[in-house]
Amino acid sequence: MSSTMTRRQLMGTGAAGLCAMALGGTLPAAQRKRQPNILIITTDQQRVDAMSAVGNTWVKTPHMDSLVANGVYFMNSYCSFPLCSPSRASLHTSRMPHEIGVDRNNLPILNAPLSGEVFREAGYDTGYAGKWHCPSVYPTEGIAGFEVVNTTTRQGKLAQAVDEATMTAGIEFIRRKREKPFLAVVSFINPHDICLPAGGDSPLLGELWQRYQPPAGAELPPLPANALPTQGLPEGFNRGPKHDDWDENQWRRFGYAYRRMMEDVDRQVGLVLQALRETGQENNTLVIFTSDHGEGLGSHRWTGKMMYYQEEAAVPLIVSWKGVTPAGRIDREHLVSTLDVLPTICDYAGVRGPAVMRGKSLRPVIEKPQQPGHEYVVSEMAGSGGRSFMLRTKKYKYMFFPPASGQKQEMFFDLQADPGEMKNLIAQPALATEIERHRKLLADWNKLTEEASHTIVPGQAGKAKNKAKQNKAKQRNK
Repeated sequence: MSSTMTRRQLMGTGAAGLCAMALGGTLPAAQRKRQPNILIITTDQQRVDAMSAVGNTWVKTPHMDSLVANGVYFMNSYCSFPLCSPSRASLHTSRMPHEIGVDRNNLPILNAPLSGEVFREAGYDTGYAGKWHCPSVYPTEGIAGFEVVNTTTRQGKLAQAVDEATMTAGIEFIRRKREKPFLAVVSFINPHDICLPAGGDSPLLGELWQRYQPPAGAELPPLPANALPTQGLPEGFNRGPKHDDWDENQWRRFGYAYRRMMEDVDRQVGLVLQALRETGQENNTLVIFTSDHGEGLGSHRWTGKMMYYQEEAAVPLIVSWKGVTPAGRIDREHLVSTLDVLPTICDYAGVRGPAVMRGKSLRPVIEKPQQPGHEYVVSEMAGSGGRSFMLRTKKYKYMFFPPASGQKQEMFFDLQADPGEMKNLIAQPALATEIERHRKLLADWNKLTEEASHTIVPGQAGKAKNKAKQNKAKQRNK
């Protein structure tokens, strides 16, 4: 950070400090002569605990586990917005979604350079395979700074088939002969197809259950320990449980299918990593593995994303460079964010990052885990009523939602005492000081990122509502 920042400003930056300094020049001279390749692998809708490396016995992910074996798995890792496009936009810019105009899916990124532009300018060969969604899901118009190396589309296909094309394109890019180092992004969809049975009317449902239904006699995963609604929800809170008509067997079949989708994408991840090994590039490639958001999977009776519970907002983040990063560390202490990915890869590559990044490089806490890291991390959502926010500190999580019928919509959890987020403590007098501290941290963060100056980009429903208001106004003025 700039040496001109005051101590108060420095503290106020919290989870995603203003990194206006260049990130280059940190590698030893010998390493800078041969900058590392960077491989970013993303899945879509993967919970932070959906990996056998962290003790999940209901899923087998040997290839993702191999990344953990050579690196660091951050368990307190959060997306900046639990929805596809905004989260992915943050990952490649290190900016909050409201700063770059991505308040919902299918919107372009505004006024911030992408990772591909940063690394191409630094002399890297840059390629993108798979889902983008900013604005097009599989863009034919290209992605700034990247060669788009696959032209697959999603329509009428299960994610597994689309991901197969993404995998093939990513492998081809990795196998190319080149003089430059590369930045490759391989962006898979699965386990996002779990949305199909949650939605209930997809034409692909039959094909999906044919592939993922539990065979006769299969042992089904149990219901989550926090399968019941949270106690003490704010009055008028409208983000209630879903699928009240599902019985326990339906929930468990749902959970079984999700884990099989995870195993499908794990195999594809494995073949991408195999290409690195077979081309002799494994020892000179930094691999980042993450997901854009999580999945409720029955916790709080929730399916999908768009909520701040751990299951939806926490995502895996692995930083793995064989022989360089510590091997096999599961980090349950440091708070990290999607915003940290771009600063981290810039740091390891000795590449100058954008002038403004809201995240910080994770390299210091990887190399010296006794360092404290972020004081807090923030996630947001946007809707017709305004923006909502989550602020997570080491012990607590604070959620703010736009008021409903004049009622405050806040939630506060002690994650050490209540990791399942089953009891909202916002009304507890003994915690009033802590709650106010979290409100102040969030206010400072929103001031830093100029949230108030960024109006919400309306969706189609919002546009229709605005149009109706305009028409009514015209009628009154006639």
